[in-house]
Amino acid sequence: MHHYLSMKGKKLDLRRILAANLKEQRKTLGLSQEKLAEMAGLSWQTVNSIECHRTWVSDKTLETLADALKIESFQLLLPIEDTQPKAINSDEAIKKLVKIKRSFDDSFNETVNLIK
Repeated sequence: MHHYLSMKGKKLDLRRILAANLKEQRKTLGLSQEKLAEMAGLSWQTVNSIECHRTWVSDKTLETLADALKIESFQLLLPIEDTQPKAINSDEAIKKLVKIKRSFDDSFNETVNLIK
């Protein structure tokens, strides 16, 4: 099941956002998937699976990848157009992440209500 968030009239899939941001930042730094995996202590298959939005990550893996890319974890979860080209401060990021979480909570609750 895909979870979507409506933002600025677009449907956004959090897994795709993570994949795009990870790939973009990796390429910006001139890293291969293999090199990023080595730096993060992961397998290249894991990095590939994340970039191809086939798998989700734990909070620990998210932090490890962000550390290897020398960015904050939240930057991997915000839509690219929201993180570039202007810098975003922590308060704005928290507000956006809370909005994303609320959307997913609402989606989850709707699914549970359908099952009942």
